[in-house]
Amino acid sequence: MTRPVQSTVRRRRELAAGGTSDLFDLVSSGDADSVAAALEGLPEQRRREIGVELTAWFKQQRDTWWAAGTGTALAVAVVGCLPTAAQAAAILGRPSVNPHGRRAAELIRRTAQERGVDWLVDLAHRIAARFRQDTWVGRWHFIAALLHAEGGAPPTDDRCVQLWLTGVEAPDRFHQGQPAPVVDRLRDDPFLAAMLPRLFEVDGIGVQMMFVAPHDNWDEHGQPALPAALAQLATEGVVDRMMLLDGSISRLLRGDRPAALRAFTTLLDQLAPTPAEVTARVTDYLRLLVDAPAPVATMAQKALRKLPELELEPILDAARQMLTRPDKTLVRTQLTWLDQLARQHRDRAAEIGEVIAVAADHPAVELRERAAALAARHGVEPAPVIPALTRPRGDDLSPPAPPAPASGPINDVDELTEEVAALLGTPYEGAPLERILDGLVRLTAADGPRVRAALDPVIERRHWSWANEHRWDPLCLCETVVEVLGSAGVSRTDRRRERWEKLLKAVHRPDAVPELAVTDPKVPPIHRLLRARLAEIGAYLDEPGQFGLLALPTSTNGLLDPMALLERLTALGHREPGHWDLTQALLRLPADVDESVAAKAAALGTAAGQRLAGWLRDGGLPQPVIRSRTVTRDPRRGNRHWEWAYMPAERILVELAPPTGTIDRYGLLTAPATPLGGDHSGWVHLWPSLLPSHRGAVTAYALPLVAGAADMDERGGATVLPLLAEVGGPGGVALDLAVAYGLAARHGPDRVATVDALLALAAAGDFDAAGTGEQLGTLAARQLVKLSRVVEPLRDAAQAGAPLTVWRLLAAALPAVLAAPTPPRGVPDLLTLAAETATTTGVRIDVPGLADLAGRSGSSRVVTEARRLHKALSET
Repeated sequence: MTRPVQSTVRRRRELAAGGTSDLFDLVSSGDADSVAAALEGLPEQRRREIGVELTAWFKQQRDTWWAAGTGTALAVAVVGCLPTAAQAAAILGRPSVNPHGRRAAELIRRTAQERGVDWLVDLAHRIAARFRQDTWVGRWHFIAALLHAEGGAPPTDDRCVQLWLTGVEAPDRFHQGQPAPVVDRLRDDPFLAAMLPRLFEVDGIGVQMMFVAPHDNWDEHGQPALPAALAQLATEGVVDRMMLLDGSISRLLRGDRPAALRAFTTLLDQLAPTPAEVTARVTDYLRLLVDAPAPVATMAQKALRKLPELELEPILDAARQMLTRPDKTLVRTQLTWLDQLARQHRDRAAEIGEVIAVAADHPAVELRERAAALAARHGVEPAPVIPALTRPRGDDLSPPAPPAPASGPINDVDELTEEVAALLGTPYEGAPLERILDGLVRLTAADGPRVRAALDPVIERRHWSWANEHRWDPLCLCETVVEVLGSAGVSRTDRRRERWEKLLKAVHRPDAVPELAVTDPKVPPIHRLLRARLAEIGAYLDEPGQFGLLALPTSTNGLLDPMALLERLTALGHREPGHWDLTQALLRLPADVDESVAAKAAALGTAAGQRLAGWLRDGGLPQPVIRSRTVTRDPRRGNRHWEWAYMPAERILVELAPPTGTIDRYGLLTAPATPLGGDHSGWVHLWPSLLPSHRGAVTAYALPLVAGAADMDERGGATVLPLLAEVGGPGGVALDLAVAYGLAARHGPDRVATVDALLALAAAGDFDAAGTGEQLGTLAARQLVKLSRVVEPLRDAAQAGAPLTVWRLLAAALPAVLAAPTPPRGVPDLLTLAAETATTTGVRIDVPGLADLAGRSGSSRVVTEARRLHKALSET
């Protein structure tokens, strides 16, 4: 016998005799063929005995990632030994187990046939039921191949439909060669009939449907492949054309995010509905015209206007509602359409003119004027809208409420477990982290084994939603936080403790200034402080007598009551607190503290009390000097710092420096203007609570992320601004720039967050409208942000009670914008809003350059709106 055959025979004998070490070694090495060969011919009873050992062995490999090779070998062993689909799915359904697509399906089918197993379809469905939002598409390829080979129906829940579509975009690469065009993949897909109707039912899947397949013939210009492929299959009769039409219209009527709806308007464009098909669905098209997002309503409007014969009454009923929409292009087109209808139906011109007059109250001035002119042409005179103003008007904002008290500490293991599960279930946000860490320290000191027993299942179940350490991301704390949680109840001799000690030595050097060593220049100082605290908590988590964290805030904005800190130090006695815990507690104290607190701290007679007293008497951490600086992309630095390679060509940031004569002991007041990016920016939401009296410094740290929301179209960068509005201290030019960038953010939630921050700051008297306006004007004039995005959030702020603040901001922004060699897009709308807020408030502010622009000849919109603002200021 040859050597491989001899090895297989030997392994079979060993397995039959009760040994399993060789089998588990084969699984660990990823030798799936040898695993299948070793199990071949074993009696069922012995297989089940091996299955018990396999399950126990797998549980010991809790930190193992079962990739394609090892995952396939494990799948063969599981199907060859475990008795039921439920037990097999408990292992193969784990997110860490990733068999190799069709190859794994072929091997386990052979193993199942040799054993006589008939539950592979049930196994596939059980695995699919465990799929999560972060499940890899290779796992879908595995169960899809298994179901197809077994003749089973596919699961059609939302996540499986999403993964099926991902599989259409990225087919299994087990078989080498060029992927077939999308239309051919769909034509040959055994699950197309089951999955296709679900594409019109799964919320948000439209975004995924717009993928590009570069190898497809019709996709040479970067057009989405799926809509074109479905239209072609409808032409061939492979799929039902009526189902595609009705499904698309139904999806558009139900609504979704605009980006998700674009796939269905694109599909309708590819299908090119005939007039008869549109007429049969005219009621649905009219509903879309009134209620759908602007791109969908525009599609409906175009389709309706092409119909040769259409009853007038439904059009007029729909127009009465849609003329109030804020979408100017859509309303302008509708006015033109109504004007044409009035010319065609002379006998009903007056009735149509009354419908046109509805737009005479539109927020856009140019549309009001056009509607009035068209209505008058058809015999209707709209009532003029004259703003009533008897005296200058300011903002109408309620004074801000004081910071709310923080929630009480966690004193129960069950509550701690619930909070940890919530934290790990919301990737990278970390909002309740301080309270969790405090409870972890307190409860672990009382009963470490119980805490560990309660947290282990939560960490094991939720850990993969946070994935790994993401070492490429300077902001990621995911793995560090998970390791801190996993340190509860671990002995001091555990290797994890050695890692914490090394981390502490890297950041805490008492002989160095600053104490926060610059281990990574891409990590802001405030983030290094947070990492140092986490390392300290992990290193000393099981110390006896711990009563919690000194730095636990007493207010939701991160402030710590000095008397509360004094009480905690008193309870601590002569025990030495954690260095970084006390440091963070000091940084959370208010700027103004009564002198008596310092005397009481000194009277404690402890080193910690003396440190608190000295901190209070020295005035705490001073405010930094903040200067703006233009940062340009330097390609030569791209090899060393990837952020420089991907940042915009130019960006205005700020740099921090300590006041003259001040030693920046912790490095928190020294920060150059550098790029900052990453996928885990949710951790930045913790920063304001770390320095709750230093709004300017924290804003300077976060400014690159806020700027990225505007000049790189990133998501979430400006969502930190409302938190910055809740803390204290001067914001300076850092805050001015942050609000200016936030107003120009690409995504709606970022702009909404900016408006919330603007209103809160204005209500508190902490907002410099002129400073923000000057920065916005500079950014727009230098084409660093898109001015067209700014009008909507500013209009919202004015309507929410801050018209004077908005007018002052606009008056400061306009000089730079009007002086720009090329006026940025959006200047007319900015001038319109300026005229409206100037008229509403009755406050006159001179705008340099406005008179010259208003005095130009011509009737372009920018000149027209400049004249409108100039006239409003002349009459104020």
